[in-house]
Amino acid sequence: MSLTLPKNSKRFIPTYIIITLNIVAYAYTSMLSGNFIETNYYVILQYGQVNYFVLNGWYWQLFTAMFIHVNIIHLLGNMFFLLIFGLRAEDMFNIQEYLFIYFLSGLAGNLLSLAFGPFAPPSAGASGAIFGMFGACAIYIRRTIGQSIITALMYAFFLFMISVGPNVNFLAHLGGLVVGLLIGYILATKRKVRTPYKFSYTYSTKT
Repeated sequence: MSLTLPKNSKRFIPTYIIITLNIVAYAYTSMLSGNFIETNYYVILQYGQVNYFVLNGWYWQLFTAMFIHVNIIHLLGNMFFLLIFGLRAEDMFNIQEYLFIYFLSGLAGNLLSLAFGPFAPPSAGASGAIFGMFGACAIYIRRTIGQSIITALMYAFFLFMISVGPNVNFLAHLGGLVVGLLIGYILATKRKVRTPYKFSYTYSTKT
């Protein structure tokens, strides 16, 4: 059986482009903060997600928060997992699908974060989008080869659980993960797996 995947998007190198954008954003916020190790709290208030501000019209924070990181460790950790899951996704999805998964997952995570209420702590980071990439890849693989998606869901649940901890916006992770799983499932369902069969015939003649 051969699995037919869409024409890959490696010539567009979206993963490296997004990683570069995150690094550039961090360099910019570092200059504003006057500190390369940690982003100034007031810079996070400006470009991260502050639910009170979003609910009062600062809707653009739902997007900019995906490129803001609170410190260098936060940035490096997220970029490491984006590299892993992003390169994997490039083999499965075309450029439009890739970007759709990434940004819709990130946006979904940030929208779900609003459930914390207007006085929730500010949040920032690409985690929701990265969880979406992971979810899309995990379920896409299982679905396209005709196997049960239960294993993919178990992996997704496990990754989500180990990410939960103090000062972690678990709703952003959950929102991104669920949307990624849904998109990956839909894309896999729409595509057909080509299963070529080869037959050989043996002829015998009796004399």
